Amino acid sequence: MVRKTNLEPFSGQLVSYIPNSYAERTSRPIYALIYLLGFLLFYEVGTLLIQPETWQSLAEPQMRVVAFVWVQDLLKYLGFSARMTWVAAPLVVVVILLALQFTSKKSWKINFGDFVLMTAECIFLSIPLIVLSLLLNRASPEQGAAVVTASPGLEHRLLVDVITGIGAGIYEELIFRLIMICLLMLLFQDLCGLDRKASIIISVFISAVLFSVHHHFFFANGHFYRGDSFTVGKFIFRALAGVYFAVLYAVRGFGITAGSHAFYNIIAAVLRLLFF
Repeated sequence: MVRKTNLEPFSGQLVSYIPNSYAERTSRPIYALIYLLGFLLFYEVGTLLIQPETWQSLAEPQMRVVAFVWVQDLLKYLGFSARMTWVAAPLVVVVILLALQFTSKKSWKINFGDFVLMTAECIFLSIPLIVLSLLLNRASPEQGAAVVTASPGLEHRLLVDVITGIGAGIYEELIFRLIMICLLMLLFQDLCGLDRKASIIISVFISAVLFSVHHHFFFANGHFYRGDSFTVGKFIFRALAGVYFAVLYAVRGFGITAGSHAFYNIIAAVLRLLFF
């Protein structure tokens, strides 16, 4: 007998909302897609405007979100040229969300007024992480984006942090929540035969730890890199942030989770500039 795969906690939501309510509408993949299109465009264009040499020579980028590089590396392995990966990488996000929308069999109708409330919700949901970062690190809020290299002395540091923070919000959630947790659920629940609750806990824990690790040590572009300096406080904060985003994804969907991650990075960048 073939066992039916049950990934509902992470391909949908753990809770059921009133049909066509704000919470139900904004948890749909189509809402995530439309809401994040502007963020995707801002990251792509912003990176190239700050670093025009990135487009001229893509061999050694000075600033790029690690999770974005991983998507690019996969596309290169599949045969895409280096320049084409800049277009194809955001299309990966688009295709995945469209596929989730099709399989969810949910309504495609959009209430564009919801996007204002989504933004307010994302900002509100980012605040607990700001507070947690300050409590654990007793310094400025931690930068949320892991980048391949950070160019010192950039004239527009805030703009750089905002651009990379937005990219991290989308692509880190794509890798560590949407993709990784689903694959871990397949491994533990469907292949190893663990029960649903145990599979969720283990998957969230592993993804959260790896999410934290990749901010300090990571492999990209065929090389090992050292990212942010390691401290226990930073590591614990990012692991807890990984758990927070996993729960948020399971309850509110990809759009709100990626948006909250992006707004955390933006607010943290502004606070570092103004106060730290």
